[in-house]
Amino acid sequence: MKKLAILFSLILTAGYVQAQKAEIKMLNSLMDDWHKAAAQANSEGFYGKMAEEGIYIGTDASERWLRDELKAWAKQAFERDVAWDFKPIERNWHFLGDDIAIGDEKLETWMGICRATVVLKKVDGQWLIYHYHLAVTVPNEQIADFKKLLYPEN
Repeated sequence: MKKLAILFSLILTAGYVQAQKAEIKMLNSLMDDWHKAAAQANSEGFYGKMAEEGIYIGTDASERWLRDELKAWAKQAFERDVAWDFKPIERNWHFLGDDIAIGDEKLETWMGICRATVVLKKVDGQWLIYHYHLAVTVPNEQIADFKKLLYPEN
């Protein structure tokens, strides 16, 4: 009986791991498509992956937009051939239950290597971006020089 319980537990665990791998594959595809939409200035493909109340935080301290505010702000960027082109280098996922995914990604951008955090929620079987936070990275050994560049009066 004990062996049967262990076997059943292993089967359930294996099934859960497989399901989670499938979700991760789906999330990676969604994020890759989202970045590709920006690189192709595909407004519908980009904003369509964000929840209406989704938030985008950019690299400037003033940049915090709801999806439609970002859409208005970035309108001219999406009228070009390329709005912006961020290429993912690595990505990690953590799940909170079955309907919340938190990810972080390292990106190659025109600003250099950036980091981003993303929160997605599954609504009616579809993953949507609810929060995206982009950050420029600065090597720790260069922080003092970076601060002098940004705040020369200090």
